[in-house]
Amino acid sequence: MNCLIVEDEPLARNLLTEYVRKVPYLHLLDACSSPLAALDLLRREPVDLLFLDIQMPEITGLTLLKILQKRPLVILTTAYSEYALQGYELDVVDYLLKPVTLERFLKAVDKAAQRLGVGLAPPAAPVPAVAAPAGAAAEPAQPFVFVKDGTKLVKVRWSDILYVEGLKDYVVIHTRTQKIVTLQRLKSLETQLPADRFIRIHHSYIIALDAIDVVHKGEVQIGATLVPVSDSYRKAFREFIDRNQIQPD
Repeated sequence: MNCLIVEDEPLARNLLTEYVRKVPYLHLLDACSSPLAALDLLRREPVDLLFLDIQMPEITGLTLLKILQKRPLVILTTAYSEYALQGYELDVVDYLLKPVTLERFLKAVDKAAQRLGVGLAPPAAPVPAVAAPAGAAAEPAQPFVFVKDGTKLVKVRWSDILYVEGLKDYVVIHTRTQKIVTLQRLKSLETQLPADRFIRIHHSYIIALDAIDVVHKGEVQIGATLVPVSDSYRKAFREFIDRNQIQPD
């Protein structure tokens, strides 16, 4: 994601610059001390994510947002919590209170990445889906997702995922080589997974089509693991395997 920092305080600007450089999928276009300089750059360059201070000379960050006809995703950074309501009325991704910690920064960036990833996902195209031969489904524009695992951001490719397990506010992503535990809801991750390659078969499980070895009456075998199929998802799963020509036992 191309990002821009707009912050008049040098220490805060340098800290955000350092944080941005720690994230592999963020590309820093510039770190501006003036909202007017940022306005010029925003009109010239494609910016995906804007880190924006509120209290600045010349004009405020909120005023800058109101001026923009086409807004990027925005993460507000400020020392004043009373602006939070105005920020959310402008549909900002997150609101960071100074001093900003790396952990809180990464959480906000992950929200932006998820929102941008969902926004860029190709819409369902019923005509190509009917006309295309079996196995010829198009790949999603972004065949991976970055998830936070402890203090790390881990790139997970769709092709490496076997199944995903939901545990309240956490999910465990089981891949061919490792297990990744990340703080998010299963439903949130489900919206990012390509629907032609993944199917939810239980309120706690999503499985990958390519990982299925055997389909039993009430469960799916993936390697040595048996994953249950709940009654509420059984019909949708049956239709999914029928579309993909998987023959159950």
